[in-house]
Amino acid sequence: DFGRPIAALMVPTELFPMHLPSVGDYFHMMYNLITPFCILKLFERSHTKTSSTFRNICVIIFVMGASIHLVGDSVNHRLVKLGYKLHLSVRDNPMMQSLQPRGLVDSFVLLYNYDEIIGHLMWYIPFFVSLLLYYTGCFLGYRSGDHPRRTLSWWTLTVLSGVYYWYLVTEGQIFSVYFITFVVMIGYMVYKKQKHDAHLDINGQFLLYSFALCFILILIWVAYLWNDEALRVKYPGLLYIPEPWSYYTLYIKP
Repeated sequence: DFGRPIAALMVPTELFPMHLPSVGDYFHMMYNLITPFCILKLFERSHTKTSSTFRNICVIIFVMGASIHLVGDSVNHRLVKLGYKLHLSVRDNPMMQSLQPRGLVDSFVLLYNYDEIIGHLMWYIPFFVSLLLYYTGCFLGYRSGDHPRRTLSWWTLTVLSGVYYWYLVTEGQIFSVYFITFVVMIGYMVYKKQKHDAHLDINGQFLLYSFALCFILILIWVAYLWNDEALRVKYPGLLYIPEPWSYYTLYIKP
């Protein structure tokens, strides 16, 4: 999903007609095949063992959610090429207001709900559960002697990972899922340190620091767009986290 907008900007649209899958769709298909395999590997490497039934259910739900999002996102990006405004709600889009018969608008609202709500929750909840379970197995005793140095490449990958999670959380509108996971990670780290005199290994630090950087980037992003009246229309309320793609289509896209 991260590569879809980048691919859409770099590859000429003429190479992929509207009625055929785009280069971004093929990126997403690859993601749907590769990531479940990586999730299973995370479960295998985690010191926190879980049942095979739980692992299989997580992967099944993940694939279903990611596949729902693939279809919905593919249609949405084609609508954008036809003039659809991502910073507006479905019903407020000029394209939808002129659509006949009016019942078709409800179909696009349903598509939006499957894509942005149902698909994202089914996609990201198993994803963050997998990361959390892996994280719980990344603790060592202080006497273990495993205190590796954080190299420049480690910090570089951490920054890239933090930016990636920032995009997932903001574009996926899953701040609640991310924040709950982040709080549990911090709480578990404090618990392990106080009760078991344990510390995070280098992999656990990488994940925790990536989440922390993601949180900082989200705060900067929200502060930057806090008084944006146009985006406020689509994202009302206190939990105001605009999608980067909406910002792009509103202010950057020619």
